[in-house]
Amino acid sequence: MDDRFNTIAMMALGAGIVALGATIVSGEFFHPEKPETPGYVVEGVVEEGADAGAAADPPIAMRMQTADEAKGEEVFKKCASCHTINQGGANGIGPNLYATVGEKAGEGKAGYAFSDALKGKGVSWGFDELDQWLKKPSAYVPGTKMSFAGLSNAVDRANVIKYLNSQGSNLPMPAAPAAAPEAPAGQGAKTDTPPSTSPQPGGTPGNETAPATKPGQ
Repeated sequence: MDDRFNTIAMMALGAGIVALGATIVSGEFFHPEKPETPGYVVEGVVEEGADAGAAADPPIAMRMQTADEAKGEEVFKKCASCHTINQGGANGIGPNLYATVGEKAGEGKAGYAFSDALKGKGVSWGFDELDQWLKKPSAYVPGTKMSFAGLSNAVDRANVIKYLNSQGSNLPMPAAPAAAPEAPAGQGAKTDTPPSTSPQPGGTPGNETAPATKPGQ
């Protein structure tokens, strides 16, 4: 009985060793790799290196119409470790941000030592400029000293910009983008039809609507 048990156990152990060895050997020859070009598009899968949210953000002018100043004040708490925002507040790791919206970037702020990269950007802090800056400072101004990674949430950026604007700037909100005109019901998209190149009676080649004219008319 013991001999039969030992034989069966040895056979099972041997089979396991053979299977493990086959797995290891096959792994050396076959490596699952991501195809360079997918055979079909899978919804929700983003190409490596692509910015998934870049194209999805509504214009800042549209977001500012519904921006919430109180929520922006909450978002600003992420900035408070480096920035003050009260009038006459001292510079810290970053400059005091009172009345920043509308100001020239890299100037003023009681002599704060801005980076050469920011001083050379040559922009003023409008709504769009602040939106791009807050999304990812290092991308908007390569070489900036600001180490903040950025706010990826487009609504958070609009909220904090509205809060910043309320602190000493108070610029009017940008106008909402005009809506695209809708085509009349039952009318499809307009297509461009090349003009006819054959002569028309009383007209000229390629002009179906030109009437015949008399000299001096």
